[in-house]
Amino acid sequence: MAESRNMLIVSRKPTHPGEVLREEFMPDYELSVAQLAKRLGVSRQSVNELVRCRRAVTSDMALRLSRLFGTSPEYWLNLQRNTDLWESLDLHRDDLERIEPLALDMVG
Repeated sequence: MAESRNMLIVSRKPTHPGEVLREEFMPDYELSVAQLAKRLGVSRQSVNELVRCRRAVTSDMALRLSRLFGTSPEYWLNLQRNTDLWESLDLHRDDLERIEPLALDMVG
């Protein structure tokens, strides 16, 4: 059972929430970076960095995006979490593979 929950194995990088915002939401609502920033109540730089995938979605931003677009904050945070996990696994794969999982019979 522990084997199936071991590590996230994904062959391609998950879609960054900024890309989803840039490719799906902004065109559908005909929003520029400046317009989106104004509606969200954040700086244009924050939105620009997000849509260029150079900034992560924070809890605050997830709440703002979900309110504006009628989605859930979890939608945005899950996109970010998947991206973060993939990047971390990619960066630390060798170190992670050296960790020996504990056997259930060794505990207790």
